[in-house]
Amino acid sequence: MNKIRKGDQVIVLTGRDKGKRGMVTARVDEQRVMVDGVNVVKKHVKPNPMKGTTGGVVDKTMSIHQSNIAIFNAASGKADRVGIKLLDDGKKVRIFKSSGELIKA
Repeated sequence: MNKIRKGDQVIVLTGRDKGKRGMVTARVDEQRVMVDGVNVVKKHVKPNPMKGTTGGVVDKTMSIHQSNIAIFNAASGKADRVGIKLLDDGKKVRIFKSSGELIKA
């Protein structure tokens, strides 16, 4: 079970964008995620007349490692760790470690 999923509000813990908040837009693979507005780089692109694109410098969002982000707890207003709890009916749910509240997906 992934502790950080698509649609979660996260906060960046380390790196150039430390302290920024954003929404997880996609999981690239098992360890890397795409966060909206975080890790934006300048990319030089060539013009491609076949696709109708012009060349120049464009902003591109790159992936970030999931160890460098933490889920944002709106109740406390801070970053929080994620735990997994087994319910009586056998379902696994995600909880905030600090308060024990369920994370609403």
